[in-house]
Amino acid sequence: MLPAAAPHPTRPAAARAVGHPALQGIVVLERGWLSSNNILIHAAPGEAGAVLVDTGHVVHREQTLALVRHALAGAPHVPALARIVNTHLHSDHCGGNALLQRELGAPIVIPPGLADAVRAWDLARLSHDDFGRRERFHIAGTLAPGESFVAGARRWQAHAAPGHDPHSLVLFDAGAGVLLSADALWESAGFGVVFPELVGEGGFDEVGATLDLIERLPVRVVVPGHGAPFTDVAGALARARARLQAFRADPVRHARHAAKVLVKYHVMEERRLPRAELVRWAAAAPLMQQTWRRFGDAAAGAERTIEHWVEGFVRELAGHGALALEGGDVVDR
Repeated sequence: MLPAAAPHPTRPAAARAVGHPALQGIVVLERGWLSSNNILIHAAPGEAGAVLVDTGHVVHREQTLALVRHALAGAPHVPALARIVNTHLHSDHCGGNALLQRELGAPIVIPPGLADAVRAWDLARLSHDDFGRRERFHIAGTLAPGESFVAGARRWQAHAAPGHDPHSLVLFDAGAGVLLSADALWESAGFGVVFPELVGEGGFDEVGATLDLIERLPVRVVVPGHGAPFTDVAGALARARARLQAFRADPVRHARHAAKVLVKYHVMEERRLPRAELVRWAAAAPLMQQTWRRFGDAAAGAERTIEHWVEGFVRELAGHGALALEGGDVVDR
């Protein structure tokens, strides 16, 4: 199922973490689970402007722009955006890139793995049909594992964090012990869907290695890609490892979870669409097809076609309140 904790898209980050001294000069715009947090690192004296880490989903881009402008207005030194850094290129982390680039003039830096695909705007390599809409944006450069940048008088080191996405990064400020963990570690829900596992490329081992990396770092506070910042790093790691163990033991469970996430995200983008159209989309989406081929027979039971499989997810999501069924339509909740 989708993560249980689902904060309001505009709710500020939890006070217990915002007040943490290690987060001084950092504004955490905590979004809902369907749009990543936006982390604004205010400029220190002598710096050109703030740095924004991740920009949320494209359907929330106008809201993201308004939130970032409001945060910049409260900047203690330079009320400008100097750079956008993406931890990875799933649609819920880079969806505001194009609008913020147009409106605020900020150059964009991404992990190197898909840089050529972004430059060519190769929608197949960007998995557009699977991971949702993006408006075309242009990059100024890349940030590779082992490289770093300075923002807010802090040095942020990029670390490879494969698993959820093979090209993902986490960013660590060793001086203050602040980790921007993206989808590699969440407080209660573990980590993001391990998409490489769905296509047989492996990813569970990479998730485990990323959790080991985080454990080795002297982390005091984590700002995740979804959910409030938190300080119980050991507890989060233990929960993540338990979740990883459960998925290793039952990869069909993981595949079903992933399929439901993909269906929910598509409905969020469309807001409302005929149920038959949703099923057609899901049956044609490359990642859903691959997931069905690898896991469908075991996951579907008596539901022997991909269409029946998807129908089951729609009913389940509606039962959990993540979607609504109104006549012949599926409506986002």
